[in-house]
Formats: sequence, structure tokens, C-alpha cells
Amino acid sequence: MNILVVEDEPNVVAFVKKGLQEQSYDVDVAYDGQTGLSLALQKEYALIVLDVILPNSNGIQVCSEIRKHNLHVPILMLTALGTTEDVVKGLDAGADDYLTKPFKFKELLARVRALTRRSNLSLSSGKLTIADLEVDLDTKVVTRGGKEINLTAKEFSLLEYFIRNKGKVLSRLDLLENVWELNFDLSSNVVDVYVNYLRNKIDRDFDNKLIHTVIGMGYVLKV
Repeated sequence: MNILVVEDEPNVVAFVKKGLQEQSYDVDVAYDGQTGLSLALQKEYALIVLDVILPNSNGIQVCSEIRKHNLHVPILMLTALGTTEDVVKGLDAGADDYLTKPFKFKELLARVRALTRRSNLSLSSGKLTIADLEVDLDTKVVTRGGKEINLTAKEFSLLEYFIRNKGKVLSRLDLLENVWELNFDLSSNVVDVYVNYLRNKIDRDFDNKLIHTVIGMGYVLKV
């Protein structure tokens, strides 16, 4: 399994590369954004570990460019920037997870395993539906009432999890652990931010609302 690490700090690179290789991963390294982007577009990776602050192009720019070409490769942001606003910015760009420095290698390894495992599971094909909303897992196209809806990679993942669990009340912790697989302080509002993004796209123009708030408990997708 091949992993790309895009990081400009030699000590971090050495630490991460050594640990991953000891777990039998093959590791490619890029020390700047442009080189990382070039490698990401040339080769197929099971996962990309991407720092935010990089020479040439920063990690947010690199992540956005990767997403324009490949919606499937999991991207783990590895950075010293750890506020909710920073996390949302990285996830908006298309990152799947966010790990703040300093970190322990076992935490990084857990994220790597979770992301690669989830990526393999998400390759399932077919369509998921509720009411007039349809999610095509093969083409990554979402439609409601026959109208195509453009979602970011993270919004798509959130909707897929909702629709796979339609009728079930999902807490913020459920969503953090299964869509982002992040260990946030539960005071973080990243889930609420993304649920609002999703509502604006799939519910705002329709009389029949699908995403409902269950006060004190979380959210539920239902007719």
C-alpha cells in the first residue's frame, strides 16, 4: 500500500516515514506543494498525508487541485493549525481528516488505517435513495427531483452516511467518528457547519425537508 507524505519539515518526514515503513507501507515523500501535487496526479496512492504550510503551494491549494482530478484518494491534513476555522477550511478543500501537531505516531497510524479501510468500503457501487433524493455511489452524482446537486467531497461523505442510516438519529459524536473520524473537543461546531451546508443544497429549494434536528440528540435523515 503506497502512501504519499507531503511535508517540508525533515524531522517530521523522517518520523512519519520510518513509522509507516515499519508497518509495511511504501512511502513517497515530497518536500513542497508543487512536487506533492505532481506526484499525486502521476501515481495512484492509498492515502496522502498533507501538511498545510508548504513551500510553493500550500496544502489547501494542493488539496483543492487533487480533488479536481481525483475524488477518491483519502487526504489526511497534518498541521500545526488546529482551530475549528482551520479544520473547516481544510475539510472544505477536500481533506478527509485532520491531525494537529504534535502527535503520537500511534494516533497517526490509527487515522491512516481508518481512512484506508473506509476508502476500500466506499468503493461499493449502486445507488442510495430516500424520497426524491438519489445518491449514485459510482458517479458521485447527487440528484433531487431530477435536479443535479453539486457537493464537495466531504458533503458527499456526510450525505452518504446520513442516507445509509436514514431514520436513525445520529449524534454529533456519531458523525465526527464516522464521517471525519476526528477526535474533536465536542464543543467544536464543525458538524453543525457541514449539516447546514448540506441542508442549503438538498433541502432549501424543496418543500419536503429531509434533514431534521432532534434537539439535544443530533440529526436524522427522514421523509
